[in-house]
Amino acid sequence: MHSMFETLLQLPLFQGMTEEDLTSILGKVKLHFTKYKPGEYLLKAGTTCNRFEFLLRGEVAAITTAPHNKFCVFEYFQAPHVLEPYSLFGMETCFGADYIAVDEVHTVSIDKSFILGELFKYEIFRLSYTNLLCNRAQQLNKRIWSKAGAQTEKRIAAFILHHVERPAGKKIIKIKMEELAGQINVTRLSVSKALNDLEEKGVIELHRGEIIVPEAKLLMD
Repeated sequence: MHSMFETLLQLPLFQGMTEEDLTSILGKVKLHFTKYKPGEYLLKAGTTCNRFEFLLRGEVAAITTAPHNKFCVFEYFQAPHVLEPYSLFGMETCFGADYIAVDEVHTVSIDKSFILGELFKYEIFRLSYTNLLCNRAQQLNKRIWSKAGAQTEKRIAAFILHHVERPAGKKIIKIKMEELAGQINVTRLSVSKALNDLEEKGVIELHRGEIIVPEAKLLMD
C-alpha cells in the first residue's frame, strides 16, 4: 500500500500533497484495482469517462483513430500516469483513444462522484487539475498555430506532432502514403522521398503502411 501512495504522489494531480492528506482522501473512497494481461483492453474510445483511471504499473498503448479510419496513431505511456483526465468534463465526456496493455498493467480508478464530492475540497488538487488542463490547452494551441514550413519533411513532422498527445517518446502512425500526401497537400512522390530522407537521418523507421518514430522529440529539430 505504501508503494501505491508513493506512485500516486508522483502524479501531477497529487504532487504537493502529504502522504497524510492522501491517506485521508483514499480512506474515504472505494478504490477499484484492476490487473490486465498484455494485449488486453483497459478502455475503448467512446466509453464514457466517469472516473480517473490511474496507471500504477506497466505500459499502455493509446490508439487514436482518425474519422473514416483513414489513419491511426499509437502512443505509449508508462506508469505513473493518469489516462485522459481532461475527458472527465466538457461537451464530450468520453475517452478519445483505445488503451491496450503492452505488458502486465495495474490500474486503480476513482469515481467522478468522489472527485467532485471530496477531491475538489483540496485547494492543491484544484490547482493541480486546473494547471494540467491549462497546460494541455496552451500546448495544443501552440502546435495549431505553429508553421509547418515549406519542406515536405517539415510538413510530415508537423502532421505527426499535431496528432499526438505528448511530443516525446515512441509513436507509430499507420497511414498509407497516398493518404499522408493528401493530408499535407503534396505529391506522393514528394512524400516518398521525404520519408526516405528522414529514415536515412534516423528520425523514423519505415514499414509497409506504417511510420515508426522512435523519439518524437527528434521531429522538432
